[in-house]
Amino acid sequence: MKDITLLTKGWSLQHEGKALSAEVPGCVHTDLLAAGLLPDPYIGTNELDVAWVGERPWTYTAHIDAVTAHERTDLVFDGLDTAAEITLDGSELGRTRNMHRAYRFDVTGRSGELRVRFLSAYAEAEAVRERTGDRPNVYPAPSQYIRKMACSFGWDWGPTLVTAGIWRPVRLEHWSTARIARVRPLVTVTEAAGRVEVHFEVERSVAGHGRRLTAGATVAGAHAEVQFTGTRAVLTLDVPDPALWWPRGYGEQTLHELELVVSEGRDVLDVWRRRIGFRTVELDRTPDEHGTAFTLAVNGERLFARGVNWIPDDALPSRVTAERYRRRLTQAAEANVDLVRVWGGGIYEDDAFYDICDELGLMVWQDFPFACAAYPEEQPLRGEVEAEARENVVRLMPHPSLVLWNGNNENLWGFRDWGWEPELAGDSWGGGYYLDLLPRLVADLDPTRPYTPGSPWSGSWERHPNDPAHGTHHSWEVWNRRDYAEYRDSVPRFVAEFGWQAPPALATLRRALPGETLAADSPGMLHHQKAEDGKGKLDRGVNRHFVLPEGDFDRWHYLTQVVQARAVAAGIEHWRAHWPMCAGTVVWQLNDCWPVSSWSAIDGDGRLKPLYHELRRLYADHLLTIQPDPGGTNLALVNQSAHPWSTTVTLRRLTTDGSQTGQSTWEVEVAPRSVTRTRVPPKVAVAPAADKEFLVADADGLRALHIAVADRDFDYPSPRFDVRIDPVDGKGDRVDVVVTAHTLVRDLLLQPDRLAPDATADRGLTSLLPGEEVRIQVQGWTGRDVQAVRAALFCVEPA
Repeated sequence: MKDITLLTKGWSLQHEGKALSAEVPGCVHTDLLAAGLLPDPYIGTNELDVAWVGERPWTYTAHIDAVTAHERTDLVFDGLDTAAEITLDGSELGRTRNMHRAYRFDVTGRSGELRVRFLSAYAEAEAVRERTGDRPNVYPAPSQYIRKMACSFGWDWGPTLVTAGIWRPVRLEHWSTARIARVRPLVTVTEAAGRVEVHFEVERSVAGHGRRLTAGATVAGAHAEVQFTGTRAVLTLDVPDPALWWPRGYGEQTLHELELVVSEGRDVLDVWRRRIGFRTVELDRTPDEHGTAFTLAVNGERLFARGVNWIPDDALPSRVTAERYRRRLTQAAEANVDLVRVWGGGIYEDDAFYDICDELGLMVWQDFPFACAAYPEEQPLRGEVEAEARENVVRLMPHPSLVLWNGNNENLWGFRDWGWEPELAGDSWGGGYYLDLLPRLVADLDPTRPYTPGSPWSGSWERHPNDPAHGTHHSWEVWNRRDYAEYRDSVPRFVAEFGWQAPPALATLRRALPGETLAADSPGMLHHQKAEDGKGKLDRGVNRHFVLPEGDFDRWHYLTQVVQARAVAAGIEHWRAHWPMCAGTVVWQLNDCWPVSSWSAIDGDGRLKPLYHELRRLYADHLLTIQPDPGGTNLALVNQSAHPWSTTVTLRRLTTDGSQTGQSTWEVEVAPRSVTRTRVPPKVAVAPAADKEFLVADADGLRALHIAVADRDFDYPSPRFDVRIDPVDGKGDRVDVVVTAHTLVRDLLLQPDRLAPDATADRGLTSLLPGEEVRIQVQGWTGRDVQAVRAALFCVEPA
C-alpha cells in the first residue's frame, strides 16, 4: 500500500543571510509577517511599503529522507507559486513556471537538503514578454506572461501583493509496483439509470511493468473489476434509479462515494476515493425571437441562476482554510445563492471549496484563469496552459456542483471593443485558447459538462461579444456612467456581471485605518479604493438620489450602503421579473480579499454589508416587486419554487403622513418556476412625478415599496421612532432591538459593528410604515444603552 509523508515541518526561508522559520503551505509574505519583518499590508498604506517582496528571489529549504522499503518515492508539490528551481542535495530536480499545476519528481533513495528557489514573478513575466512580444492589458502589470493568479498584480478591488512560496501541500509518496495516476469519472444519467465510466491510468515502477493488476470500482452498491497489464483501463458501473444531486432549492444534494482500488493479488497497491453526484447539466443556447438563450438546466429542470461572483478570499491565498471556505460559502447559501462563479483572474480553488459546494448545492461556474488581457499563445505559455487545463479539468470533474467551464473573463470583449485588435496587428492574443484548445480539451476529458468560450460572449463574431440579446452579458455602463434605475432599460439573456460599490463596515475601516480621521477622501480611504474614479462614482450614485451633507462621513457611509443595495435590487428585481427571457444574474461580487471599498456583499473582514441581507430577499424563491416602465407600473410576483404560490396581494397608495388614498386587493396564483405580472390599477397608481404619495404592496409577509421620484425630491417626514432593548432568555450573547415607527421610516439600518466590532444583526435595510414594528436580533452585544443603539441606527431623512 502507498505511504505518504507530509512535509509541513522543518522548512526555512532564507532572508538577509538568516534562516527564518517558514510555514508550508504558505508564502513569503506570511512568513515575513510571522517573523515580525513585514508590516501588515492590509493596514493603512503598508501595501506600498511591502512591494519589494515581489521583486526579488526567495529560497525555501528543508531536509528530506526518501529512503524506504518501497520501490519508488516521489516528491509531490500540489502548488508552487510560481517560477521555481528545485534542487535536492545540490542536484537539480526540475523547474516550474505555473502556479496552477502540481509537480512530481522521482527522489527514490535520496536524502539531503531540498531547496526551492523562487524567481521574482516580475522577472519571469518580463523574460517571457521578451520572447513573445508585447500584448495589451487592462492593467499595467505583466500578468498575462506568467501562469499565476492575475490579481496578485493588483485589480480594481485588490492590492498589489506579488506572492511567492509553496502555497499548497507538499509530500513524499512511497509506492511499489504501481500507483493510480489519474482518474476521470464520467457520470451520466439516462431515464432512471445512472452510469459511471471510470477512466483511469496507473504509473508503474520498473519492476511493475507488464505485471497483471486488478482494478475494482464501487459506487452506490454497484461494483466492477478489470484485470490489465498496461497503464490504462475503463470500468463501467451501472446504478439503477440513483438518488440525484440537485442544486439547493430544487432537491437533495445526494452524494455517493466512488472508490477505485488497484491491487496485485491480495496486496492493495493504491486507493482513490471521491464523492460524486448523479445529475445532468445542459446549457440551452437556442436562437429565438429575442436573440440567443443562455439557460442552465439541471436534471432537465430549467432554472434562473441566482449567482454571485467569487474572487480569491484572501490576497494571500494560502491563508484560506477549509473552515474559511465553509463559512463564506455557507453565507452565500444562506443568502439564497445557488450559483458561484469562480472568476478568471484568480485560481482554481482548493478541493475543499468544491466539496463544500457539492454539500450545499451551490452550482459552480468555473472560469479558466484568463482575465482582462491579451495572452500570448506561443511557448512557453501554450504548453503550460494545456498542461494546467488538463490537470484541473480532471481534478475538478468528479464534483457534481461544477456545471460550466468558461474560457476567460472579458478577453473576447476586450479584443473586439477595447482597441486590442488593431494594436495586436495579427499577433496571438488568446483566441486560440478559448475557441480551440480549451473546448477540445473539455470535450475530450469532460464531455458531460457544457463549455462557453468566455464571459461575456454572444456566440458569434458576427455580433458584439457583449450583446445583451445573445448569451452572457456584463453590465458595467450603469455603474460607470449612469443611474442604477437604467438597469431596467434592457433585458439581457444572462447577466454574468453587474454591481455597485460601497465601503466596508465601519469596524473594518477602523481596523484597517487606525488613527485616521475617516472621511470619504481621507488618505487611507482613497488608498483602499482601487477602482478608477471609484469615489467619484460613489458620490455621483448618492447625489442622484440624496442630498449629502458635506463632511458628514457617517451619513456618506450609510447612504453609499443604501445605494449599493438599491442598485443591485433594481437589476435583480427587473431581470427576475423577465424570466425565462433572462435566465440568471451573477452579482459582482460576493467577497473581498482585503479591507477595501468594493462591489462585495461581504467585506474583507467578513462583515456583512446591507447588500448581503438584500440578496437574501432578492434571491428568495418568492419575490414581490413593483416595476416601473414607460407604459405604467407593474406588480410582479416571482415564484421559483416547485409549488404553486397562492396568495392575496394588497396594493395601497399612501401619503407621506401615512394616510391611505387608494387600495386594491386580489387573489393570485403563480405557477411553479414562473412569473405573474399585473398592471397597477389606475385607481391606485401614483403619478410619475408624485412627491407625496407612494405605493406599498404586501403578500405573504413580503413587501414592495415604490416611490416614483428620487429620494431627494420626495417629501419625507422627519423620521420618528421608539427604540427598546429586549434581552433574550437563554441567549446570553443576544439582545433584540425593537424599533416602533411613528412616521414613514425608509431604509432603517442598524450597523451592529458600531455597538461592538464583532456584533452582528439578522437584517439589513427595513422600511416601516407608521405604527409598524421591527425586531432586530443582535448577537455579540448585550448592552442596555438605548442611546448607543440610536447612534448605530440610520434611515433616510428629508432633503
